[in-house]
Amino acid sequence: MAQLLYLDDPYLKEIDAQIVRAEGNKVVLDKTIFYPGGGGQPADTGTIFFEGKAVKVLGMEKSDGEVFHVLESPLKEGTSVHCAIDWEKRYKYMRYHTAIHIIDGVMVKEHGAGLSTGGQIFEDRARVDFDMPQLNRQLAEEIIAKANKVVEQGLSVKIRYLTKEEALKVENLARTEPGRKLIESLDRVRIVDIEGLDFQADGGCHVANTKEVGKISLLGFENKGSHHKRIEIKLEGT
Repeated sequence: MAQLLYLDDPYLKEIDAQIVRAEGNKVVLDKTIFYPGGGGQPADTGTIFFEGKAVKVLGMEKSDGEVFHVLESPLKEGTSVHCAIDWEKRYKYMRYHTAIHIIDGVMVKEHGAGLSTGGQIFEDRARVDFDMPQLNRQLAEEIIAKANKVVEQGLSVKIRYLTKEEALKVENLARTEPGRKLIESLDRVRIVDIEGLDFQADGGCHVANTKEVGKISLLGFENKGSHHKRIEIKLEGT
């Protein structure tokens, strides 16, 4: 199994690695900083350098527990490479992902509502869905205002790990049904802990401090049903 370095240090931009498996234009590295996608966060792209040449990483795939890098052209097993992610894109994803957790934390703390069907992150915006019948645009604006106060507080965002047994004892650790089922299948559960606000299972990449998120703006609100409300947000500078 490859070392998934992004799990413990999402700020790693470049590493040296070796190709341990090659299938056409897809390769597995002995270690990687490329996030394969999941939980609403898109997969990373970037570049692999080798022998004075460069090949683009167009995307990522997960199969049978392995993480494949999809390349623009094939490379051979055993090749030593230098990897660089598209950092500007990744950092936007990190900011948006933490913003979603802040909003979710405010929702849970203020209204006892969590994510209903999850969310989706883009480079220039993100959406998040809630099972909250009373949610309307005015209340959404108030929640975003409270989320911005959290951003300004500069709370630390840390990665922690719990055993499955410990995780199952924590109420509301997973906010979606797929997330709850996933916990039951894991021996070790990765937690994103926003100091004093939010504590939930998550496998994605986040900033280390809420101030890095920047100002959150409400881009849109959509009523998709009594138990399905959608908030779309935009971050300053994206």
